[in-house]
Amino acid sequence: MTEALLSVISAGPHVSVQDGGRPGLMRFGVPQSGPMDRMAFAAANIALGNPPDAPGIEVSLGGLTLECLSGEVGFAVAGGGFRIDHAGRRRSSWTVATLRAGEVLVMRPGQWGSWCYLALAGNLLTPIWLGSHATHALSGFGGGRLPAGQRLEIAEARGATAGDIPCPVFARPRRCVHVTLGPQDRFFSAGALETFLSISWRMTDAWDRMGVRLSGPAIAPSAALDMPSEPITRGAVQVAGDGVPTVLLADHQTTGGYPKIATVLDCDLDAFVQLRPHDEVKFQYVAPEQAVLRARAAAARAALYRQGIERRAAAAALSP
Repeated sequence: MTEALLSVISAGPHVSVQDGGRPGLMRFGVPQSGPMDRMAFAAANIALGNPPDAPGIEVSLGGLTLECLSGEVGFAVAGGGFRIDHAGRRRSSWTVATLRAGEVLVMRPGQWGSWCYLALAGNLLTPIWLGSHATHALSGFGGGRLPAGQRLEIAEARGATAGDIPCPVFARPRRCVHVTLGPQDRFFSAGALETFLSISWRMTDAWDRMGVRLSGPAIAPSAALDMPSEPITRGAVQVAGDGVPTVLLADHQTTGGYPKIATVLDCDLDAFVQLRPHDEVKFQYVAPEQAVLRARAAAARAALYRQGIERRAAAAALSP
């Protein structure tokens, strides 16, 4: 068996092991978790010939530095426009190459994006919790966060043909995202709804894998906060009694009792999470029927994009 061993030289906050997550367990109080930007995560894996939900490393704005101690392993990077330094050589932020013993890989923030993904050509050996490597940030269960000094073992490691991964326009941060209203828009006055949809909100520093608080005028609910706790979905825009909206993300709680003024379309969330603190964002209303059409169009576009990467990966595997 071919193995590679990597050492974590440094890792910023929220750098963790992720995979496709834990779908179907929310009824037991277990968040799905998984990557913040699911499209970029899948693209990095597919570029190496991995399953799209294979375990990889999610890198935050704090960056990541790895050294290969032994063996060699192919890697792919996709996500935000991070600066990638491989063995002293600058590489594209959407790239495929091979990391060999003695070489160092550095990933740090570049011109855009908040999350970047490192996929590895082989079997990343990390802890599994409830059938998944995905790290739940608050508990630490799953593959876990990466502290300095940790060693990562990759079994059945293989090299990769160097090249770039196409970065689609829809991977870029999106300053206007689409929402449907509700499910508790009735808790808000007409003025609050108009404010929510008409102004530019600002991303704050108060954000993590659970969600991000927005800065702007207060849009406090006009009804008493006495609604029973209910299931929550990714992308829900929850408003607490202080009138501050929070967009819930990958590690969101499974139930909650605060009203949700709107829900960001799932197909817009990957681009939304690539915004950075202090970036502005607007919410554009679409009717449910339009939301369905947008979701179907986005799914078709993503499928074509993935097929293109698969063809490139297959061709690279056949090249001498």
